[in-house]
Amino acid sequence: MASVIAGKKEKVQLRPGQRRNRRRNVRAALLFISPWILGMLVFTAWPIFYSGYLSLTDYDVINDPTFIGLDNYAQMLQDPKVSLALWNTFIYTVVSVPLQVLISLALALLLLRVGRASGFFRTAFYLPNMTPPVAIGIILLLIFNGHDGLVNEILEVFGIDGPAWTTDPDWIKPGLILMNLWTLGASVIIFLAALHNVPQEMIDSARVDGANSWQVTTRITVPMISGTIFFIFIVNTIASFQTFTEAYTAYFGAGGTTYSTDAALFYVIYLFQQAFEFLHMGYASAMAWLLFVIIMAVTAVQVLISRKLVYYEGGR
Repeated sequence: MASVIAGKKEKVQLRPGQRRNRRRNVRAALLFISPWILGMLVFTAWPIFYSGYLSLTDYDVINDPTFIGLDNYAQMLQDPKVSLALWNTFIYTVVSVPLQVLISLALALLLLRVGRASGFFRTAFYLPNMTPPVAIGIILLLIFNGHDGLVNEILEVFGIDGPAWTTDPDWIKPGLILMNLWTLGASVIIFLAALHNVPQEMIDSARVDGANSWQVTTRITVPMISGTIFFIFIVNTIASFQTFTEAYTAYFGAGGTTYSTDAALFYVIYLFQQAFEFLHMGYASAMAWLLFVIIMAVTAVQVLISRKLVYYEGGR
């Protein structure tokens, strides 16, 4: 009987003065966050719902929207560039995200061993994140130039004939993937913070039992930071599906190449073209909703997989 009573949630009776104080605190809290609520409703919630409406219309920005039902979605199924852009984006994401995670984790593990110098290296790794994406797109054309780019000159020192990174369709995506590693500093910092939270006594116990560095890393360190790895995977996957600025600057902007750019046509770039170059705003809205559904589906799959792979210290 005592266990049953203990298991029940007791309802606390508040005195009239306490109830007034609680209502006053709630009103004060709502007042303080009201600018954020207003901004979210005006600049996030309303555009989302309005774009959903526009996806069902023929809208060219100049004339009023004309309701056409699901025609935009049917047109996407017949548009070869939609499938091409989705394929390019998928390949870029599948290769880029795991590569970013692995290199970021490796750098964080190295920083964990450098001691006092880690502060300098943390700053050095993070500084490229401050580079404007447009500048990164221009830098890509400079250092990956097939004739006199820095990357090919370095390869030439080792007797390797570098490819035409920016003009050969087979090498455009690898060049973009490698250039994306320029901004992995944020992931390195997050991983380093997670590594500092791994209990040192667990590592010491494993070493006393005869575990080597590889075993400690793979069987203790990585499982203990699996939640952080999962977070980085989710964030980088969403960012990769929305990649735009660097590729657009390098291959579609004013300074872009004059060669075929089908290999660099990512989904958001094609969406941007439909919306602001061809003024097919209704069609672009439908494309945006398709991307939203794809990202939600991919994220849901990652969450389901994480239930078996991610360790949570406080339990599942």
